[in-house]
Amino acid sequence: MMIEKNSFVNKWFVVVNPNAGNRKIKRDWGRIQKLFEASGLDFDFAFTEYALHAIKITKEAIVKGYRNFVAVGGDGTFNEVINGFFMQQDVDVQDLKIGVVPVGTGNDWGRMFEIPNDYRKSISVIEKGKTFVQDVGKISYFADGEMRIRYFVNIAGMGFDALVAQKTNRQKAEGKGNAMSYFYNLLAGLFEYKPAITDVFVDGKKLSFNIFSMSVGICRYNGGGMKQLPNAIPDDGLLDMTIIKKMGMGTLLAQLRNLYSGTFIKHPKVATFTAQNIRITCRRKGFMMEADGESLGESPFDVNIISKALTTIIHKTP
Repeated sequence: MMIEKNSFVNKWFVVVNPNAGNRKIKRDWGRIQKLFEASGLDFDFAFTEYALHAIKITKEAIVKGYRNFVAVGGDGTFNEVINGFFMQQDVDVQDLKIGVVPVGTGNDWGRMFEIPNDYRKSISVIEKGKTFVQDVGKISYFADGEMRIRYFVNIAGMGFDALVAQKTNRQKAEGKGNAMSYFYNLLAGLFEYKPAITDVFVDGKKLSFNIFSMSVGICRYNGGGMKQLPNAIPDDGLLDMTIIKKMGMGTLLAQLRNLYSGTFIKHPKVATFTAQNIRITCRRKGFMMEADGESLGESPFDVNIISKALTTIIHKTP
């Protein structure tokens, strides 16, 4: 019998990354599945098998008729499902919605909306179905000599931030990552990364900085709780940007704890902006970028805001 596409409209499609949280999901999925079943949510699920697989799975599920999604994994899994939303043309993205059961090492998007890390409680949030329509970032970059596009829902980081993400992601791929990996790589990276002269076009206005690190985004946290964009409002139609200029090693070390409170932006070597469009061109080759913790490519970067484009299921409004 042929299944009608609209028979899936009220079902949930759960995208599961078994390698998230240093392969924690692989060990815990049986328990998570039982919690979904006990919740009464009508759902189907699929496991990701390789990088970017969640994008493909999501696009195929949308074609079949699913409109409600859950990402079980970290910020990277969530990012891939969102990219599946925006990289398809079969339905209007505003007809789709997404919740998350956070299991990664960072879970920074969920931190913004106070999504519990407890499996049962995060599934309860999905059951209650409180929604929030947030902005989405669209970024173009270069990889292997070609321009590519990626969508993101939290923060994109460049320079030092991208180096730390690259080191951390490499450890995750080797099965060596843990909750302390990001902080360890942050400290190690301080002695490795060299600032770079970078041109930044903020809504067309050209500025130049000797940049140590840069963050552009929609929400406030990355790196496992660092408040890189402390003034970000996720539905104001604006990108927030924080630039950390070149500073001495002693100053950098002294400011580390202030990254978690967001008070580091008061330092005279830190600049903040808001804009709808940002272009970033580094004068040094190999100036890298990450988005929602996923290592992508190098400059030039064009970042644009898509206002109130994504319906998410949240616990608390920021």
